[in-house]
Amino acid sequence: MRLSLSGTNFAIFAALMLNNEAYAFAPISSKTSSARISTRVAQSSITANGDVAGVDSTIASPKAWECDEDANCVQVDACDEEQCRTTLDVRIHGEWYDLSGWRKAHPAGSHWIDWYDGRDATEVMDGFHSEKARKMFSRLPKSDPKTVAQLEADVVPDSDIQIAFRELRDQLEADGWWERDMAHEAKLLGIWFSLFGGAIATAHTLPAVSIVLTGLAMTNAGWLGHDYIHGVDKFSDRMRMFAATAAGLGPTWWSDKHNKHHALTNEMGVDEDVATDPFLFPWAPDPKHDSPLRKIQHWIFFIPFSFLFALWRVDTMQVIVQAVEEKRPKAKEELYALLAHYFIMLSVLPFQVWVPAVFMSGLMSAIIVTPTHQSEEMFAEYQPDFVTAQFESTRNAVTTNPFSEWLWGGMQYQLEHHLFPSMPRSKYPLLRPILQKFAEENNVPGGYRESGEFEILKMNWDLYKRVAESDPVPGAPYSRGHGQLGAINLGLSPAAGGVGAFNNQS
Repeated sequence: MRLSLSGTNFAIFAALMLNNEAYAFAPISSKTSSARISTRVAQSSITANGDVAGVDSTIASPKAWECDEDANCVQVDACDEEQCRTTLDVRIHGEWYDLSGWRKAHPAGSHWIDWYDGRDATEVMDGFHSEKARKMFSRLPKSDPKTVAQLEADVVPDSDIQIAFRELRDQLEADGWWERDMAHEAKLLGIWFSLFGGAIATAHTLPAVSIVLTGLAMTNAGWLGHDYIHGVDKFSDRMRMFAATAAGLGPTWWSDKHNKHHALTNEMGVDEDVATDPFLFPWAPDPKHDSPLRKIQHWIFFIPFSFLFALWRVDTMQVIVQAVEEKRPKAKEELYALLAHYFIMLSVLPFQVWVPAVFMSGLMSAIIVTPTHQSEEMFAEYQPDFVTAQFESTRNAVTTNPFSEWLWGGMQYQLEHHLFPSMPRSKYPLLRPILQKFAEENNVPGGYRESGEFEILKMNWDLYKRVAESDPVPGAPYSRGHGQLGAINLGLSPAAGGVGAFNNQS
């Protein structure tokens, strides 16, 4: 159904909505709780369509919120731009907030706010933000009571598992689990410096050894940078550019792409961290997205795996150039760090060492990160219970020796990391029995999943083989979102196009 309002009818509709102070909310679809419309009617819109009996021509214009980066918000006249929003309601810890004014001030971008319109964002808010940022949201304006009543009647309530998880998180925070072990950090950084120093020392005398050491250093730098970019403590803030300088991987690119993976894990067509086609398909595709390579993907998997780091580096440079043009926070600082990385690498390592090391590091990293998700549940729809979805879509790897424990870089504790992404990775081994007990006590579907490090690799290979032997499936979800934010920008988000836009709603 397409909504169409014009002429006097539009003026009457606008006046009635304004008089009832309900101009920010009206249901248009029973398919999704966040399919809502909000009028953005200026006074000129009413008078331009003729006189309306009983309507005061001096009636106040609709209001919207405008916020700064510290979440200080004031009411302003609602604009009439296509992307302007007069309502955008998100639930955090049981309270609905109107984030229409905060979305543009959000440091990580407005797309995150848009995606959770009409949804609960408690776990994402807690998982990705510092204590200071988490206190800021309480200053944001509350949603209109009428809007809240309709949302609560339509939106999936918090599950018992979610409520229990929040209690667990509060207890862990009170017990200091986010305090970083600086001795452990010094040890990990010392290993990286030793690898990089060894690579430089052997670059011209033992190039094969230098390639191995450089590859290990790159992989290690990636895991360290991954921990620091996720981190919310002061040390992580100071080390945020480590991934850019040591591994050539940008925090902006990583945050945009990887945080979406954390928030919407294994959601088909949304989570691009599990989208490895057209070289590797995690499920049988639609014929129009199929590739002849799929039939042999289980035999050639190591080739696309090897290109992982190279592709990440290309994506990093594309994103940071755009970020600088858009004047995103610290974009120039990140660009300088990336340029410093390439200057250092090309100055101290021969091309014939540096390039093979990139592909070696890509192979190692892909072998580690891919099997912990691809062999588990894939979701065709949005999952409102974040906690249960993480248990169902994640499998840990049990390492067998100290070298593997170091090489996996904390990714063997994938579930711990997904539930608590900002927690220092050194805490994950101790967190493992706590989550095992949590899964058992709360009857989490599938429980706590883990397999041996080689068994989990075999499971991933079996998946590729099974999909290779399958026929294409017409209508199967497309695994890639056409770019990091594509699943939102292409209109797959319930908030796409601006909440309340009259045109193009159906």
